[in-house]
Amino acid sequence: MSTSTMESVLRRDRLLVITGLSVVIALCWGYLLVEAASMARVGTMLMPMSLAPWTLAEAGLMLVMWVVMMAAMMLPSAAPMILLHVTISRRCRARGQGALTSGIFASGYLVIWVLFSVLAVALQYALERVALLSPMMTMTSLIAAGVVLIGAGIYQWTPLKYACLRHCRSPLDFMLTQWRKGAGGAFMMGLRHGMYCVGCCWVLMLLLFVGGVMNLVWIAGLALWVLVEKLAPAGHWLGRGLGVVLVGWGGATLWVALPW
Repeated sequence: MSTSTMESVLRRDRLLVITGLSVVIALCWGYLLVEAASMARVGTMLMPMSLAPWTLAEAGLMLVMWVVMMAAMMLPSAAPMILLHVTISRRCRARGQGALTSGIFASGYLVIWVLFSVLAVALQYALERVALLSPMMTMTSLIAAGVVLIGAGIYQWTPLKYACLRHCRSPLDFMLTQWRKGAGGAFMMGLRHGMYCVGCCWVLMLLLFVGGVMNLVWIAGLALWVLVEKLAPAGHWLGRGLGVVLVGWGGATLWVALPW
């Protein structure tokens, strides 16, 4: 295959992936808009329901909500890694070294966020049972909210956060060091990238309980921050700056909440 033909094919592949990702992200945000509007209409009618244990169907619907929310928030920042995988996978296929497996790579990435969503649903249920989460899925305790904010701020400065963020911010380095052939290899790469991504962002996702799990402004703000932290030239230092802000915010929240 000539160089010009290869570039044409790569442009087509990238366009298809960008279009596909855009459609999936738009559908996810559409779902969240509908869910948020539904919750706003129901309002305080949810209070009696929150006192009873969830049914299996309710737990399943909550899991769907979390999975869709994670896809809406995380796929934009994962797009550069997926596009790079498309490029390398296509070049390998042109040399007869394997098939185009970027869809499998993306699936592995999303599997990790599905697992995270399972844990998030379990945590949400536990918080509701001890009355730390309102029917509108917002923390009812300023002390608990302050602790979460401080914990999230401190995590921004930890070596684990830095290591995971470094991998997320370096798609080429990840591909060069983690490349695996075949569909199974692509899936394992997706899983590994997903684990780095969760390691980078899991505490930020817990802030949803502070601002409101279905607060669209809060969701959009966190999604935008994740995008900036991973793609901006000074994203690492911006993340540490956010850590300082979160610790200060949490400290102020505790100051107001505690009976001095």
